[in-house]
Amino acid sequence: MGGTLQQLLLLFFFLSAVAPQVVRAVKPIPNSNLGVEEGDNSIGIIQKDIIETVNKHPNAGWTAAQNPYFANYTIAQFKHILGVKPTPQDALTDVPSKTYSRSLKLPKEFDARSKWSHCSTIGNILDQGHCGSCWAFGAVECLQDRFCIHMNMNISLSVNDLLACCGFMCGDGCNGGYPIMAWRYFVQNGVVTDECDPYFDQVGCNHPGCEPAYPTPVCEKKCKVQNQVWDEKKHFSVNAYSINSDPDDIMSEVYINGPVEVAFTVYEDFAHYKSGVYKHITGGIMGGHAVKLIGWGTSDAGEDYWLLANQWNRGWGDDGYFKIIRGVNECGIEEDVVAGMPSTKNMVRNYGGSSGTAVV
Repeated sequence: MGGTLQQLLLLFFFLSAVAPQVVRAVKPIPNSNLGVEEGDNSIGIIQKDIIETVNKHPNAGWTAAQNPYFANYTIAQFKHILGVKPTPQDALTDVPSKTYSRSLKLPKEFDARSKWSHCSTIGNILDQGHCGSCWAFGAVECLQDRFCIHMNMNISLSVNDLLACCGFMCGDGCNGGYPIMAWRYFVQNGVVTDECDPYFDQVGCNHPGCEPAYPTPVCEKKCKVQNQVWDEKKHFSVNAYSINSDPDDIMSEVYINGPVEVAFTVYEDFAHYKSGVYKHITGGIMGGHAVKLIGWGTSDAGEDYWLLANQWNRGWGDDGYFKIIRGVNECGIEEDVVAGMPSTKNMVRNYGGSSGTAVV
């Protein structure tokens, strides 16, 4: 009996070694400042052997390619733009977690760009440049989408405000931050429009994304546009909350309220994503990243996926978007989901026929 059991165990380990496996990648979110190792400053993040490994893998479900966006990026530079820090536990004690009734009938496929087609910001793909500001981009993008969805306002909000002015409460600016604290900043301080405080200047690519030293912008609290007053351009969130990690709760939140910010662990192979339903295949941990989740569906091969918008311009991935397998917490994608609702605070509206304005 003992010999038979031993033979079965040996057979199991042998099959495990030779059968192609898709490695399940779960976090927690690593420290955003994973040490820069020897060679990281000279080795490019785009590697042919990773592309070949993914594209030859029978169970990958996605295609890897040489994304133009990272053509000149070193591993060290790639690590730097992954700016999600592990949130301190004491900061999460009073964060409410939302759940939903299972009585809500959800569609098998959903795309926020289609449901709210009048909201142009949902389909925008932005560019965070060389700054580790993904935590701020994900938050700002979702809030401006929700202003359109719930208040019919097409506005672009300022990543720069959040990046420069939130300070240590949010983390460390271009060196990474905490997504949930970005939403708390919206509640307490609001965020100005991008026109008031743009991320990139009019030259095109100067601060903070393109300078080699990756400096965090200075908080000036002044609009770059003349005759605009900083405090008057603030837009607020009513609240800041997390969403339960069950996929049904996440889908319900997106279906009812709009896109949400998600954080997940990034591995080397993710830099090479081109199309299909991503799952980690090969390469080491690079850091934590935040993006905007806008929908879900099922691939032709029968894989359930999430649909997300990245902020690495359209030169990365599937025209700036990507899909990741849904329902198995791939790379921790389902366990750090945060959002908030737009507020009428500080909004001045003209009422038709009335010569005055009312502060709502």
